[in-house]
Amino acid sequence: MPVLSPLAPFAADPAQSRGRRWPEAESQTRSPFERDRDRIIHSTAFRRLKGKTQVFVAHEGDHFRTRLTHSLEVAQIARSVSRRLGLNEDLAEACALAHDLGHPPFGHTGEHALDDCMKPWGGFDHNAQTLRAVTRLERRYPNFDGLNLTWETLEGTVKHNGPMLANGAAIESLAPVWQDLNAEFDMGLTTFASAEAQVAAVADDIAYNNHDIDDALSGGIFTDAELCDSVPLVREVYDAAARDYPNLDLGRMRGEVIRRLIGIWVNDLVVESQRRIALYQPQSVDEVRALPQALVGFSDGMIAKAATLREFLYAKMYRHWRMNRSRSQARRIVRELFDVFLAEPDTLPPVWLHLHSKDSTKAARLVCDYIAGMTDDFAIDEHRRLFNLDRTL
Repeated sequence: MPVLSPLAPFAADPAQSRGRRWPEAESQTRSPFERDRDRIIHSTAFRRLKGKTQVFVAHEGDHFRTRLTHSLEVAQIARSVSRRLGLNEDLAEACALAHDLGHPPFGHTGEHALDDCMKPWGGFDHNAQTLRAVTRLERRYPNFDGLNLTWETLEGTVKHNGPMLANGAAIESLAPVWQDLNAEFDMGLTTFASAEAQVAAVADDIAYNNHDIDDALSGGIFTDAELCDSVPLVREVYDAAARDYPNLDLGRMRGEVIRRLIGIWVNDLVVESQRRIALYQPQSVDEVRALPQALVGFSDGMIAKAATLREFLYAKMYRHWRMNRSRSQARRIVRELFDVFLAEPDTLPPVWLHLHSKDSTKAARLVCDYIAGMTDDFAIDEHRRLFNLDRTL
């Protein structure tokens, strides 16, 4: 049984939270970070993740990951790593569950298509859209838009990939949504996020690198032999599992391999992060933010192995002809929906039409928000309703 670390001095303390944009009475039963997690889980944007593409379009099979199941896997890994490092599990979980709330339908293909459509009006980025979802688009509470999350959870969303303003970059270089939030609620854009937010970010890497293997093998995108021949780390794990279980059927073997791979990634992350903790010895969460590098991360050796795996996945999975066909369809659906809603706003549902503005930038962003919130199947159905003349409206 692993020995669990006591809460570290640099862990985020909910009692010391910088608060919420809109003051609220504290819960009598939950810490601020627990409350954030619960608000995320109960949000409309979170529920919609069940029908949004991870890699395979959501309707292609019941067993493939969606954005929702991916987010749950990220949260599980984030909690496990946080416990090993003595961090606040609730904050890490909240950051993990929120990290993909802004993803549009059809995964990164939908994101790139929306970004192309929105080029004249500031572009589109799923991380920025996540921020829009939790600060503006969710309308569930009587006194504010959004979820009114704590500063610390918002920080984990804003600094998803490290400091937003590095090497002297000006805040004007950021998308308007980042600028607007920072004007209201200084997010410290030149520093790293808390260790908990860093854990959530790297847990994302662990989850998708390994479940993409699982989904691709299940979907027949590449074979076990092709994977082992190209990625030495996977070959080593397959060989070890085969020695331990020489008569294991293929399905169970794949499950065992994926479990072992996740364990290797998690163990490396914990050991390397403990090395950095011993090196820097931070005594507060603010000291973590001010460090010259992330406190939480993989070893150089694991980063190199990850690069080999990613190279294989890009060549054999993400650029597979079946994926290319799905991307081609997705691009057309998103672009055509955007064009018709922008040119003919009276085709928007009433709940969206009443928010429409004559200002072209606001109108485009409204259309973008509407499309970004769609699930895969809803986007496909909307496209059919608008473009299939043989379909009953």
